[in-house]
Formats: sequence, C-alpha cells, structure tokens
Amino acid sequence: YQRRVHGHSDTGISNKAMNIMNSFINDVFERLTLEASRLSKINNTKTMSSREIQTAVRLMLPGELAKHAMSEGTKAVAKITSA
Repeated sequence: YQRRVHGHSDTGISNKAMNIMNSFINDVFERLTLEASRLSKINNTKTMSSREIQTAVRLMLPGELAKHAMSEGTKAVAKITSA
C-alpha cells in the first residue's frame, strides 16, 4: 500500500487499519460501478460515461460526501484531459 500523509509525518496507520480502509474503498468502488452500469443499461448505452458515474455518486453517497466526491472527480478528470 502507498501511504500518503499530508502534514503529519509522525502519524502512521496499522496494517489492520489499512486493510479495513482498503476493503471499504473497494466496496464503495464496486457499489458505484454497479450502479453506474445499471444506469448505462437503462440509457441503452454500452459505454459508461462520466454522466452515469456522477449520477451513481449522487445516488449512493450522502449529502456533503457526494458534493466533495463530485468536486474531486471533476478536478481529476480536468487534470487528466488537460495533460
């Protein structure tokens, strides 16, 4: 695992905690992709677009978490497309 710590170089995370976080992230990713896949099928498209991903995020994540996820996702896509 790559550990990224911003500003607190003396702070660590145990292997057990890292495994729990990894499982959590994988579970959320799987749920979001499953929902986005369902939305693609509803829209009769074979390709999953950013629109399906954004809608899945809005449906699956609560309030502020969805807003932050949308903001970070938009920044990430903009960074990749400008490179």
